[in-house]
Amino acid sequence: MPTAMEQRLDRLVHELNEIKKEMILQKVQPPAGAVRKTNAWKSLGKKISVRWDHVSAVDEIRQQRDRV
Repeated sequence: MPTAMEQRLDRLVHELNEIKKEMILQKVQPPAGAVRKTNAWKSLGKKISVRWDHVSAVDEIRQQRDRV
């Protein structure tokens, strides 16, 4: 059975490994394809926002139900 000191050291080693993983992930650049797709979605979102008629989603659903 590990002592309290060994348990603490194990926890510290585990936390250090997790921090190291996070540091590595932060250094990794996203793939170019993912960046392009993200930019395309943002661009599409802006186009839709410009054409939005300012009707709330609740009102839109209500109007659709009234039409049926």
